Amino acid sequence: MSHDLIIRDVRVVRPGVEDVTHADIAVDGGRITAVAPDLGTDAARVEEGRGRLAFPGVVDAHQHWGIYNPLSEDTETESRACAQGGVTTSLTYMRSGQYYLNKGGAYADLFPEVLAASEGRSYVDYAFHLAPMQASHIDEIPSLVDDHGVTSFKIFMFYGSHGLHGRSNDQNDFLMIPEGERYDIAHFEFVMRGIQRVREQRPDIADRISLSLHCETAEIMTAYTRMVEQEGRLTGLEAYSASRPPHSEGLAVTIASYLAHETGLPTINLLHLSSAKALEAALLMAGTFPHVDFRREVTIGHLLADVATADGIGGKVNPPLRPREDVEALWRHVLAGDVSWVVSDHACCKEATKFGDDPADVFAAKSGFGGTEYLLAGLVGEGLKRGLPLSAVAALTSWNPARRFGLGSKGDLAPGFDADVVLVDPDTSWTVDPAGSESTQEYSPFRGLEIGATVDATFLRGERIWADGRVEGAPTGRYQHRPTA
Repeated sequence: MSHDLIIRDVRVVRPGVEDVTHADIAVDGGRITAVAPDLGTDAARVEEGRGRLAFPGVVDAHQHWGIYNPLSEDTETESRACAQGGVTTSLTYMRSGQYYLNKGGAYADLFPEVLAASEGRSYVDYAFHLAPMQASHIDEIPSLVDDHGVTSFKIFMFYGSHGLHGRSNDQNDFLMIPEGERYDIAHFEFVMRGIQRVREQRPDIADRISLSLHCETAEIMTAYTRMVEQEGRLTGLEAYSASRPPHSEGLAVTIASYLAHETGLPTINLLHLSSAKALEAALLMAGTFPHVDFRREVTIGHLLADVATADGIGGKVNPPLRPREDVEALWRHVLAGDVSWVVSDHACCKEATKFGDDPADVFAAKSGFGGTEYLLAGLVGEGLKRGLPLSAVAALTSWNPARRFGLGSKGDLAPGFDADVVLVDPDTSWTVDPAGSESTQEYSPFRGLEIGATVDATFLRGERIWADGRVEGAPTGRYQHRPTA
């Protein structure tokens, strides 16, 4: 039987399968049709794997395209960075308000603009999470699910009295919500009730409709930011971490979890947990409310960098990079199986935008940085040093987020799945230089970091989109109307 593509001589890494086996991968019509030894060379194309590791394409479940740059621009350039890093599906967060589209109003008007701005420009498959920012958005959830295939939603808990980068005294202008409305705990409750209603009305897909929460507490952050600035003892990333202390995360996790219990919403994703206290609270809540199916997310940035090793205030992000003891705590939880998936939280913020008038003032800098191009290689390299099984890497970067977010054809190297394949050399390390990134961000908090593995090639539905150190072909990424089969 002739195939469209055979990728020969690879070591196949699958989620939930401890053994890494030598095999070939056959592809037809963009999907995997066979994984077995010695499939031969009867194919239109043959790729030589040369014994490299073959991972399922990464489902990077937390990115931000269009937050600092036009969405149409970010879709093209940052999806190139995805291909570079072995990411074949990007799930990117979108909301109304300042940044992104810089518009308020109904998603019935805004989301078609989002789809139009990204269509035909992405080198990888993509989907969007949406944030119900105002009361009327809750009423739109059914149509977002049914008409647009948006099955995941978000709450930014710290927007209660904080903007994206720090204190905010005019919440309504920042969020562009109607006069008289508040983006507060009561709104969060009503969002949860709205999502649960939709789940109950659609039992066949209910487990793939979920709510993600950015868990920080605005009041704690406001008070501690004032204290840190007044004391003047700390600077840089150390000051920023102290201004948004870990117990702020823990408290927000606790509030979110009780609201999930109160509203009966069981599909809760706790995003980018950055500290020992955040994970402690998340696990405590999971034990307290076992009927809530909590998923716990950690970013590659919080696993690879700390307040001392990151390259300057370019490492400002929410929640902050933490001291080394928190990094080590996160790794203990990853190794213990307490973390559901690892993401990049990629948000391209160019130098001219990132740094304020005083490039040494962390409080004046913008929040967020890119890193999707380092996600898989960084987790493989550091994970191997720490004893993380390769099958766990495949679960953390692909299978687990694909299952939660309704991407049925993604997440594994097995017949019937999309032929999203990444070839990784685990024995070749390299040092991060931002100039080598496909992202348009000119700096990186990972500058100078040694990455212990290399992504050699990336395939999207059987088409090679990254090889020999460069992006290949035209942008053929497709919008994923979820849940997908």
